[in-house]
Amino acid sequence: MTDASIGTPEQLRDPNYTPPLAKAIPLGIQHVLAMFVSNVTPAIIISSVAGIAFGPNADPEARVYLLQMAMMFAGVATLFQTIGLGPVGARLPIVQGTSFAFLPVMIPAMIGAGTAGLAGLMTGVVIGGLFHAFLGLFVGRIRFALPPLVTGLIVLMIGLALVKVGIEYAAGGAGDFNRGKETWGGMSNWFQAGVVLVVTLALKFFARGMLSVSAVLIGLIVGYIVAYLMGDVNLSGMSGAAWLALPQPFKFGFAFNPAIVIGMCLMAFISAIETVGDVSGITKGGAGREATDTEVTGATFADGLGSALAGVFGSLPNTSFSQNVGLIAMTGVMSRHVVTIGAIFLIACGLVPKVGAIISTIPIQVLGGGVIVMFGMVAAAGVSMLSDVNWNSRNMIIFAVALSVGLGLQQVPDAFNFFFKFDDAGAFLLNGGGGKIPNTFGILMTSGLLPAAFIAILLNLVLPATIGDEAEAELAGAVKGIKENSNKA
Repeated sequence: MTDASIGTPEQLRDPNYTPPLAKAIPLGIQHVLAMFVSNVTPAIIISSVAGIAFGPNADPEARVYLLQMAMMFAGVATLFQTIGLGPVGARLPIVQGTSFAFLPVMIPAMIGAGTAGLAGLMTGVVIGGLFHAFLGLFVGRIRFALPPLVTGLIVLMIGLALVKVGIEYAAGGAGDFNRGKETWGGMSNWFQAGVVLVVTLALKFFARGMLSVSAVLIGLIVGYIVAYLMGDVNLSGMSGAAWLALPQPFKFGFAFNPAIVIGMCLMAFISAIETVGDVSGITKGGAGREATDTEVTGATFADGLGSALAGVFGSLPNTSFSQNVGLIAMTGVMSRHVVTIGAIFLIACGLVPKVGAIISTIPIQVLGGGVIVMFGMVAAAGVSMLSDVNWNSRNMIIFAVALSVGLGLQQVPDAFNFFFKFDDAGAFLLNGGGGKIPNTFGILMTSGLLPAAFIAILLNLVLPATIGDEAEAELAGAVKGIKENSNKA
C-alpha cells in the first residue's frame, strides 16, 4: 500500500526519485528495522562459538567491535549498491547485511578459537569477497549451473545446519561452557525464548505495516524486558563502552586459513546467485521490468567488494537482504535514496560502541527465540525455491543423494575415518600416520553444506536429462506407493 503524498505512481517506480524527507526518513528507518536483527545475529553467533562472548577466554571488547562493524559495513555495502562507484553497484534500493549463508563454514572453523582465530576468519572474508567481486565479470554465464534444484537445496542445507544453533541458544547457549550451567535447558530460558516467539508470531500475523515488518526486533525487545525483570540481563559492560570509535584496519591481524578461504570462495557462488535473484525481485516488484546486465553485474561487484572491505576492518561477509526486497514490494517505493538514508543510519550506529554494547547484553536464550524463527525461515526459503523445480525422477535422485550425503556428514562428522580421525581435542589426525593434518579437509567435509553443493552441481551437469523409461516408471511407482501409504497413515 502506498501513500499518494509520497509521489506519483511513475515517481514511485523510479529508483532515482527522492520522496519528501518527511516521508523518506521513516521509510529508510523501516528498512533498517526489517534487517537489523538478522544483520547482527551472525556476529553474535561467531563471537559465542569462538568463546569471545563468555568463558575463560572472553573478550567483551572484541565482541562489541564485531557488532559495531556489522552495522557499519552493512551500511557501507548498502551505499555501494544505492549510490555506486564506477561499475560497482546496481544503483537500486538494495539493502546489504551480514550473511547467514557463510555461517556453516565459519562455525566449525571458529569453535573455541578465541580472538586469535579472528585473524584467519577475516583474511578469509577479504579473499572470499574479492573472489565474489570477480564473479561479477561472468555471473550471468554461470547461472545455468545453479538452477533452483541446486540453489534451493543449498539454502535448505544452510537452514538445516543452523536450526540446531537456534535450539541450543533457546536452551541457554551452545558449547560446553553454557551446557555446564545448571540453568541450561531450564524453564526460565525456554520461557524467555517462548515470549520472543509468541510476540513475533502475533505481530507477524495480526499486525500491519511497520509493526509486522519489525516483528522479530519487537519480539526481542519484549523478551529482553522479560529477561531483565527476571534478573538475567547483565549491564556491567555498558559503562566501559565508548560513545564514539572509528574502525581499525586489520584489527585482528592477518592469517591464512585454507578451510575458511576455500569455504568463503565456494559460498560466494551461492551468495552471487542470491543477489542476482534479489536484483530481479526488486526490478520486477518495484518497477515491473527485468533487471539489466549492468545492474546484475554492478550488484555482484558491490556484494564482493563490500564483503572484502568489511573483512579488512573486522566484519563478516555481506549479501543482499531478501526481506527488504519484500518490503519494497509492500510499500511500492522503489527509491534508492530511501535506502541510502537507512544506510547512513546504520553507519551512524556502527560509530557508537554503546549501541554494540547494548546488543551484547541480550541474553542468549532471548536471542534463541529470534533465531529459531530466522533460521527456520532460511530453511523455508530453500523449500520455496525448490517449489520451482520440475520434480521428475532425475531431479529427485540428485536431490536425494546430495541431501543424504550432506546431512549425513553433519550428523556423523568422523565418517571418513579411513582418512582421518579426531583426537580428544577435536583435531584431525592422519589415520595410522599419527601426524596432525590441517583442519581444511575436515572442516569442509563435516560442514555437510559444501559436499551437498558439490554433488548437486556435478550430478546436475553430468547426468542425462532423463534416466530411461524403465527407471523412470520404477521410481514413479515407488513415489506413488510412498504417497499412498502416507495418505493411509
